[in-house]
Amino acid sequence: MTINTHPLLGRLALAGGAAAVALALAGCDRADNKTAGQQLDTAIAKTEQAARDAKATTESLAADAKAKIDEKAPAAESAVKDGAARASEATREAGAAIAGAVDDATITATVSAGLAKDSELSALRIDVDTKAGVVTLKGPAPNAAAKARAEEIARSVKGVSRVDNALEIRAS
Repeated sequence: MTINTHPLLGRLALAGGAAAVALALAGCDRADNKTAGQQLDTAIAKTEQAARDAKATTESLAADAKAKIDEKAPAAESAVKDGAARASEATREAGAAIAGAVDDATITATVSAGLAKDSELSALRIDVDTKAGVVTLKGPAPNAAAKARAEEIARSVKGVSRVDNALEIRAS
């Protein structure tokens, strides 16, 4: 005859049997004159005390950790805010530098285009350099009037703060 049992029921039966054997053996040991029930009560009491001690230790450690976190939190918050402010400022400065570089490149291109429109000025032979809105002109000019026109062309471009006219008059 085959009996189908659920695996969990089999395990429970095995665990119950083991517990009964352990209690029987504990009851046989009468050296301390305690019954199996008394020994079980003592074991339970010790286990409960160990659990209470572990709980108290855990709560104490958690309170210490929270106190340390609370102590360090303002400094950490301040450091994060300072770092964010520095990053924000660096971003603004980088943006301004990029905008300045773009503006300088635009000024240089506009001045060069203006010089190319003048029949006496050679845009290919005149070097135009712009830094922070200051335009420097270098190269040859056929006469003083052409040199003055080159400076006026550069001054008329939006964003130019100053023109350093280093053109040299060279008769063709």
